[in-house]
Amino acid sequence: MTIRMLFVIGAPRSGTTMLERMLSAHSQIQGGPEPHLLTPLAHLGVWAKVDKAPYDHILAAESQKLFVDQLPRKEQDYWDACRAYCDVIYGRYLQPGGKSICLDKTPAYGLILPFMAKVFPDGKYVVLTRHPAAIFSSFANSFFDGDYAEAHKFNPILERYIPAMAAFLRQREVPFFHVKYEELVSAPETWFERICGYVGVPFEAQAIEYGKEGGEAPRPQGLGDPIGVGQHKRPSKASLDKWPKEFAQDPAKLELVRKMVERIDPDDLRTFGYEPGDLWKPMESVKAGKPPKPPKLTRYRLERKMIIHLRNHAQQGGPFRRLLEKARLACDVLLRE
Repeated sequence: MTIRMLFVIGAPRSGTTMLERMLSAHSQIQGGPEPHLLTPLAHLGVWAKVDKAPYDHILAAESQKLFVDQLPRKEQDYWDACRAYCDVIYGRYLQPGGKSICLDKTPAYGLILPFMAKVFPDGKYVVLTRHPAAIFSSFANSFFDGDYAEAHKFNPILERYIPAMAAFLRQREVPFFHVKYEELVSAPETWFERICGYVGVPFEAQAIEYGKEGGEAPRPQGLGDPIGVGQHKRPSKASLDKWPKEFAQDPAKLELVRKMVERIDPDDLRTFGYEPGDLWKPMESVKAGKPPKPPKLTRYRLERKMIIHLRNHAQQGGPFRRLLEKARLACDVLLRE
């Protein structure tokens, strides 16, 4: 059975969780936490390489390509096999709720869109973009206590996601719906109705109030980004002026993001939805004020901070890395079957 798939595509911290919550509140759409099903499947070897894997990925990729070349329909048979795997997984996920459309919102999918277009040429793709400065500001403040340099070192998300998503927005083989975050939060009823029309479901205005009692079904545990969306019961414009105020207070951060943006092809920025010459206009009407309050230290933010902190120490080597290696060895011995 072919599953009706809906994908919300967007960089981290671009509002995809908010949009996923709205869509999940629709009577015909089954959403949930980020499953990350397609990213490992995309890098098995035929479509793209794996940098690190517990097997010889180069040999495996070459062997798979030779094998696939002997199939009756060659690569198309491989894409069909990937689709069959996904249809079973997504289909079983749909069964308990009885809904007709399966929604997957995993930000990392923004980097494997050519693979997804091969496996799901009939899928529905809602592409959500956001001002580059807003994306990086939210990313750095949410997970790195406002340390822009460390955040960029850990993940240069603007340079990675904007070109990849712009390439998808330029292609015409697979249809998609593109909306900007700023437009969505400013006129949620208008844009949600258009999204419903694209997906092929009736417009349900109550789904916009995803945070109200009865607006959204209980969510199972899983990965996702609950930092900002939990503060509101519906789309809010409260975040639109955050990054201009922050940069007016700290010009060094503005300069860092300017340099990131300068490394991106202007045509990619335009396709993403933002004219390079107009990127910094929101700064013109903002005056420096008090520094923004740091976000509350939730369990989610604390976990992310600990992971990043420990990973940095491990990468530096020394006694801490050796301690971790000993701990891993001890765990392997204790848990060995």
